[in-house]
Amino acid sequence: MSEVRISAEPRTDFGKGGARRTRRAGKVPAVVYGHGEKPTHISLPGLEFAAVIRKGGANQLISVEVTDGTRVLVIPKDIQRDALRDDIVHADLLIVRQGEKITTEVPINYVGEVEKGGLAVFELNSLNVEAEATHIPESIEVSVEGLAIGSQRYVREIVAPEGTVILNDADQAVASVSEPRGEEAPADDEAAEGEAAAE
Repeated sequence: MSEVRISAEPRTDFGKGGARRTRRAGKVPAVVYGHGEKPTHISLPGLEFAAVIRKGGANQLISVEVTDGTRVLVIPKDIQRDALRDDIVHADLLIVRQGEKITTEVPINYVGEVEKGGLAVFELNSLNVEAEATHIPESIEVSVEGLAIGSQRYVREIVAPEGTVILNDADQAVASVSEPRGEEAPADDEAAEGEAAAE
């Protein structure tokens, strides 16, 4: 995943009141931590940061350039949103290093069409993986092309991108194909009542 640069400012106004003031200014309060370093409190430009997350997802690699001259490479670890407006209200950012391996979740991209007449049921939306922090795949492709009714696709059948290890149980089903339910035939007594009424 390509790196995105974003500017930030040091944050010294803490607590709920400070966070509210930061948000009113159109910024997102955030904490940068990891590698044994003291957590750093910053504020990010709200609209720009939201656009970065919307485009790159939860594993977006971000180069945060703080106005005090520091620069750090991070990935989002936790994004908190307003329950009603869906605005980002706080972010925890994890410091990463080139070559370092981390565990995270990667979304599944299902492709293909199942057997004609079958109904695809997707059991998982994402997979737990271990990957190099600077080479986390944007998604992992899972093909259901030609999957027959009554059959399943398992984790062990997925080909992960090079350098990525899937941590889910190999025997876990990720997708299955069921037979669509047709309209149920009327019960015998209901049919008999219908015949009697016709007579």
